[in-house]
Amino acid sequence: MALRTVASESTAHTATSITDHLHEELLNSTDVEEFLDELARVSARNLSGSGDEVLCGIMLLRERKAAIVASSGPAAEAISQIEYQSSDSPGMAASEEQATVHASDLEQEDRWPEYAEAVLGHGIRSVLAIPFQLEGETKATLLLYSHRSGRFEGRILETAEDFVRQTSLALRLAVRFAHYSETAAHLRATLETRTVIDMAVGIIMAQNRCSQQEAFELLKAASSTRNSKLHSVAAAVVSALGQGPAQTHYDG
Repeated sequence: MALRTVASESTAHTATSITDHLHEELLNSTDVEEFLDELARVSARNLSGSGDEVLCGIMLLRERKAAIVASSGPAAEAISQIEYQSSDSPGMAASEEQATVHASDLEQEDRWPEYAEAVLGHGIRSVLAIPFQLEGETKATLLLYSHRSGRFEGRILETAEDFVRQTSLALRLAVRFAHYSETAAHLRATLETRTVIDMAVGIIMAQNRCSQQEAFELLKAASSTRNSKLHSVAAAVVSALGQGPAQTHYDG
C-alpha cells in the first residue's frame, strides 16, 4: 500500500509539473502553432523511454481555418505530414471518431494500406492516435510513432491516454486564446479601414462642398473606375492631402 501511495504521489507531481510548464509556455507563446510545437516536444520527452525514442506529432483542425500540424522534430514532422495528407489514417480516424486508434504493427495492418506503406518507408512500425478533449468543432489529435512494433501496448497506452487528459485543458486554453487574438485582429483591421474611409469622405465633402452620402458615392465611383478596393482609394485620398496614414485609437 505504501509503495502504491508513493507511486501515486509521484505521478501526481509529474502531472502538476507538466501542467505548470504548459501553462507557462502558453503565456509565453506568440501563437497557437508555437505552443503546439512545444506540446509535441513535451509529449515526446515524457512518453519516450531510455534508448527507445517516441516521435510525436499533433494535428489541430479548426472550423474554417487551415490545419496546423506540429511535431517534436524533423523526423516526426515528415510522418505527421503523411498523416494529415492521407484521407485515411489513424490520426484522421481518431479525430473523426473521437476515440483512441492503435496500430500495433503496420506491417500487419490492413486498415490504411497506402498510409502504412508510406510510414513504413520512414521505419515506423507502430502508431498511436489519441484525440484531445476540446470544445465545439475544434479537434486535435496526439500522434505517437515508434520504430518498433507493439510499443504502445497495455500500461503504456493507458499512460499516453492519461497524458492527453492532463494536457487537454492547456490546449483548450491555447485554442481559445488564438480565437480571441484573431477576433481582436479582425476588429482592429475593420476599425482601421473604417477610419480611413471616413477621413476620405470628410476630405471629399470639404473639397466638393457636398453631403456625406454624395462624398461616399464619389469614393465608390472612383473605386469602381480604378478597379481598386474602396479602402485603397480612400487611403490615396488621405495621403494626397499630406496627412499620412490614418491612426485609430483601439487597444486590442
